[in-house]
Amino acid sequence: MAATPEGVAQLGAQPLLVAASVPATKTARQGLIRKIVRASAVRSQAELARRLRQQGLEVTQATLSRDLVELRADKVRLADGSRIYALPAEGGEGALEGGLGREILARRLPRLAAELLVSAEGSANMVVLRTPPGAAHFLASAIDQSFFPGVMGTIAGDDTIVLVTRAVDGGPQVAARFTELANEGEGS
Repeated sequence: MAATPEGVAQLGAQPLLVAASVPATKTARQGLIRKIVRASAVRSQAELARRLRQQGLEVTQATLSRDLVELRADKVRLADGSRIYALPAEGGEGALEGGLGREILARRLPRLAAELLVSAEGSANMVVLRTPPGAAHFLASAIDQSFFPGVMGTIAGDDTIVLVTRAVDGGPQVAARFTELANEGEGS
């Protein structure tokens, strides 16, 4: 069975669609809740349940309520008076991150790239980022939290990060973007 660039594998004469899926585990469900709440303004549990359903995950209101308690989600008031869910920031800083935290993360990534990126090389749908020893996990975590367009995920070692891009030929463009981010962060 060979995969084609369009994401369709051929099995005999019938195409078999290859789709991303979320396992039906508590950890995966809570990870998806984190991703949704940090990426956008979620105003209610019903809205969150609808977004989870759009991702292929059915969840009861009781389960969703328990997950939000375990994740220490809180509702915060925006300037316009509306309220959205927010989650505690990772790393124990105590601040809450909600859908509007993207602006903060967008400013953070160029600064971290300027401080930690040694090199960026892309090929096909992969990018290899080099960092000083011990810094790869820190930069990879920042990339994962920043909702970087075109990046499916990261794998970090001690001084190397491998990124997988969504586009089959997206590696060189994403590598170039990381070099640009490092240059932008130099001026911060």
